[in-house]
Amino acid sequence: MRVTVAGAGMAGLVAAARLRELGHEPRVLEKGTRAGGSMLLSSCVIWRHLEWDEFRRECPAGDETLQRLIWERLDDALAWLGSLGAEPVWRDTENPLTTGRRYEPQALTALLARDAAVELGTPLPEDPEPPLLLTTGGFPVRLARERGLLLRANPWSEGDGLDFARARGGSLAGDLGEFYGRAMPAPPARIREEDFVPLSQLYGKEARVFTEDWAEITPPYVAWHENDLAQLIGPRAWYVVERTNERIEAARAAGGEVVEREDGSLAVRVAAAVTHTLGGIEVDADARVTGVEGVWAAGVDAGGIASGGYASGLAQALVLGLAAAESIASS
Repeated sequence: MRVTVAGAGMAGLVAAARLRELGHEPRVLEKGTRAGGSMLLSSCVIWRHLEWDEFRRECPAGDETLQRLIWERLDDALAWLGSLGAEPVWRDTENPLTTGRRYEPQALTALLARDAAVELGTPLPEDPEPPLLLTTGGFPVRLARERGLLLRANPWSEGDGLDFARARGGSLAGDLGEFYGRAMPAPPARIREEDFVPLSQLYGKEARVFTEDWAEITPPYVAWHENDLAQLIGPRAWYVVERTNERIEAARAAGGEVVEREDGSLAVRVAAAVTHTLGGIEVDADARVTGVEGVWAAGVDAGGIASGGYASGLAQALVLGLAAAESIASS
């Protein structure tokens, strides 16, 4: 069976590899100039919460059925990656709340894309033949532009999959304004794609937080992942800390604004950067798009899983990519 896969990020490449294992012929279309999507720009940690109750507490508004699917299936999905020859850099996350693997993103992309024959520079057609799998990476580019935020993702994820499904009556899930992101040095800092990980300003739990005009907005609690701070600070804010660290020095070296205050503390000008969206297309546990026949969605094109908190987008991509491929193959 010929299957169209729209998007060559983690979910699309995983689904294509699994479809080939099951004897089918995926056609992988990628509108950008390379495979790998935003996975290629990440730290490439694929993880789940160690405890199910912690996942539910962390993402209380998320779809419980899909959360359970990812939580229960991730370990086997990581073993499947291993069966392809994927070698982790770390065999655990070094976080007592989570478990998973870290991979070298270029190596994992090359492995998954090895037999994919990805058609670069090829956007999603207007009327493709089913079955169709949407894995276009959500809509972080659009959301960042609309909100005046920085982009911490590939430059092609405009929401093509979301628009395709919605135009055909597909249902949506989650809050379309919610995203996973990081505080980054605000302009005029120079941030290249290779800087997305090292320039992340991950010390917000130790900082006082102020708006650009110096109204304090420090929250009473900051989550370990600091995604809540990314939602809070918007296009511009200040982190004030007692002492410098390597992240601040990296921001300074990139041309970011770091100011020594009269009391000896440091103020770092930061901005929220969108990595991927959390709202998106509603799917079932087989990754079928609700309300559209012959169409599946995986990765962060699928919405409403990490609503209200933070969970691994790469785990979502891996598990739903496999689930979609197996559902398509059996349909």
